Parts: sequence; C-alpha cells; structure tokens
Amino acid sequence: MNNVVSLDGFIADLHDDPGPLFDWYFNGDRPLDAQDMDDPAPGGLRVSQTSYDYVRPVWDSIGTMVIGRHLFDITNGWEGRPPTGDHVVVVSHRPKPDGWHPEASYHFVDDVATAIETARELAGDRVVALAAGDVGGQALALGLVDEVAMDVAPVVLGSGKRYFGSIETQHLLEDPHVVVQGDRVLHLRFRVRR
Repeated sequence: MNNVVSLDGFIADLHDDPGPLFDWYFNGDRPLDAQDMDDPAPGGLRVSQTSYDYVRPVWDSIGTMVIGRHLFDITNGWEGRPPTGDHVVVVSHRPKPDGWHPEASYHFVDDVATAIETARELAGDRVVALAAGDVGGQALALGLVDEVAMDVAPVVLGSGKRYFGSIETQHLLEDPHVVVQGDRVLHLRFRVRR
C-alpha cells in the first residue's frame, strides 16, 4: 500500500486536490520517468537523486496496481497507460466505460479481496501496488496488506481524504525498515505486523 501523504495523514484535500503533496516530484534534476540522465523528459517528473534511487527500483518492481474507481475516474485511468507496472485492477461496482481504451490491461472487479487476488495472478512474481485511501484501508482491514509505504510531504492539509480511508480499527506496523530523506519528502516503509 503506497501513496504520498501529508504530515496529518491526508492524500488530498476534500476536492481531490493533492496541492503541495506532489511538489517533490518536480523539484529535482533527475528525470524519474526516464531511464538515463541524457533523456530530459520534458514536462515529466524530476526528483532529487536520493528520491530517484529509492522510487525508481520500487516502480520497476511493480507488476500490477490496484486502485479504486474514484482514482480511475479522476485520472481517466491514465488514458490506458499504467503509470507503473503492466496491469491495473480497478475496484468498482461499475464496469469499464464502453469503448474506453479496449487495448488497455485494466480489469474491473467489484470487491477488494477479488481485486488483490486478480492482481497477484497478473503480477506473477512481481509486486502488487495498492493505492492508499478507501480501497487501501479496506485491504488493510481484511489483512491483505504486507507493507505500508508513505512518501511524507512536509505539509499539513488540515482535512481531506485520509491515507487509510475510513478504517476505524487499530493495526500495528513494525518499525520502519526503510527511511530515506529526499528533497521535500521522507520515504518510509513499514511491514504490517501479523
């Protein structure tokens, strides 16, 4: 489970605007979506070298993403091109929109447990990345999350969409096994205590 998060635990404001949470994706000199420094990736993501060294291997390990329908609708499914990995599983009670990128490897399922199972099959021996928020919180509550990863931005939003969605029960995590200080971001990873 992963997302960028504010210090007070929000992934966006109440209007789905991440505001300054994503600033660190654009404040460096290392193209994140390019494989080498010679490709300037105009208009693309540019992070510090420290963040690149952390994020790029994580993204490269992902085989399938699991997201909620709300994120799919906000991004229009990234126009059928997963931002990382080869497949996207969308948790939704509504089917894929008619005619929407028929070539895209996007799978629509109606519950979180089925989404995780489908994503694991599609990912093979690669990682399943789960977007934080309501779907991520549901998966955590079902015991389907192995690790929580947070890219913590130094901002307090005050209110908004919660990282763990509407989860209301306590879940213990291990001490962070990854702590990387980037430029305007702190990358953290915690294993879920079983």
